[in-house]
Amino acid sequence: MMHKLTKAPLALNGLGRCFITEKHVSAVKIIRRGLVVAQHESDSGKNEVYDVIISGGGMVGSAMACSLGMDPNLTGKKILLLEAGNKKVMDKVPNAYSTRVSSISPGSATLLSGIGAWEHITQMRCKPYKKMQVWDACSDALITFDKENLQDEMAYIVENDIVVAALTKQLDGLSDNVQVKYRSKVVKYTWPMPHQAADSIPWVQVTLANGETLQTKLLIGADGPNSMVRQKLGIPTVKWNYDQSAVVAVLHLSEPTENNVAWQRFLPTGPIAMLPLSDTESSLVWSTSHRLAEELLELDEESFVDAINSAFWNNENQSELIETAGSMFRGALSAIMPSAGSPRQLPPSVAGIGPKTRVMFPLGMGHASEYIRHRVALIGDAAHRVHPLAGQGANLGFGDVACLTQLLSQAAFNGKDLGAIQHLLEYETERQRHNLPMMAAIDLMKRLYSTNAAPVVLLRTFGLQATNMLPALKVSFLSPTAAAHLSEPDRRSDNISHLSDLSSTLHPLF
Repeated sequence: MMHKLTKAPLALNGLGRCFITEKHVSAVKIIRRGLVVAQHESDSGKNEVYDVIISGGGMVGSAMACSLGMDPNLTGKKILLLEAGNKKVMDKVPNAYSTRVSSISPGSATLLSGIGAWEHITQMRCKPYKKMQVWDACSDALITFDKENLQDEMAYIVENDIVVAALTKQLDGLSDNVQVKYRSKVVKYTWPMPHQAADSIPWVQVTLANGETLQTKLLIGADGPNSMVRQKLGIPTVKWNYDQSAVVAVLHLSEPTENNVAWQRFLPTGPIAMLPLSDTESSLVWSTSHRLAEELLELDEESFVDAINSAFWNNENQSELIETAGSMFRGALSAIMPSAGSPRQLPPSVAGIGPKTRVMFPLGMGHASEYIRHRVALIGDAAHRVHPLAGQGANLGFGDVACLTQLLSQAAFNGKDLGAIQHLLEYETERQRHNLPMMAAIDLMKRLYSTNAAPVVLLRTFGLQATNMLPALKVSFLSPTAAAHLSEPDRRSDNISHLSDLSSTLHPLF
């Protein structure tokens, strides 16, 4: 249903390219992009040529380096990871939790396990949760997802620093296959000519701030939402800023609890989420207007804690009309399916916040119209940026890693050039077909819950109640692609991310 609702608007926004269904790419399309280039070895001899250079570390770039370095078909390939920052080593887990956390879906955990990082993560600090409750501040409608609908673990809350530290440790053990240059800032990219010329270079050339020049047969841009790779290529990007900022903080709960539930409430100003970190602490992600976000940052701790508890507990936005209509609709559903539905649970109350953990950042959405060019591929936030209400940012990036690794592995097995456009176009098609419906659903959800107009509130109240009462609807509501993949076995290895999309488009993480 979501595909039908979102396909037309996406096309109007120049995003409909993901719905390409052809398995083969015509020569006309390749030439149109100016992607034909002669293949020959560099005759300069003075610059080292790598098979793959990954520009940008972080979670997604580091995972890409590990994934390629551990693939048996890519053994012997020269892979380089360029990280502008310092090497992130974590000898012991910090006492205090970080404010930057991510949802790691079961599929992403499988990917991280396959490259040897998940064991390090679980040994350091990782909090699984088995239930998620989402409800509307403008009505009493709610929906609960639990392990009876999905897997034993819905997802895991992990600090970004711990993920990077685990990947860094794994990269240290791959030094024979993967080289890492820390504190290496790129200042210039030189692209191959679209045709052979006497003075042209056949590879992508990367110039570092220290004057070092490198060449690569394939450049992977993992350099974030402000990607220099994407900008220098001139790839058009459809993007917009929401009139919102996210306030994040580490919360101390009033009393110890099993804390294995993720909570999200949709307020008229934006969603607020409380994500489990431990038995006594949770992570706050409160998306709201810029003005209110600034006010929240200026509050003293006691007032800030009161504001959080009020946002989760008060009913000031509810109306008697909506309450009556919702009650009648729920009663009708109960008569049809007496045993269906999930009981309401109450979120834990907050007693305090971690010192110096309150920060805010602006929210937006962006999507590159192309994920690839000749000898270049974009992954993670360099290709797509989403609102945090769904928690799919990291998972979409890890899905890119799984898909691109599979295609490059197959290309190497078949003796093909890793930078050839044919399999890069297949990567783009596969990932856009997956990412765009997810992004459209997230954007639609954000807009649907950004109003307290009675007709809209009534519509979403009925929708949530019906979904909560009907198990089949509940599963299909989790993701635009979940229903298809529930009955579809591993069609290809990059379905690692599709199978994990049971962490829903309502998922409250980032």
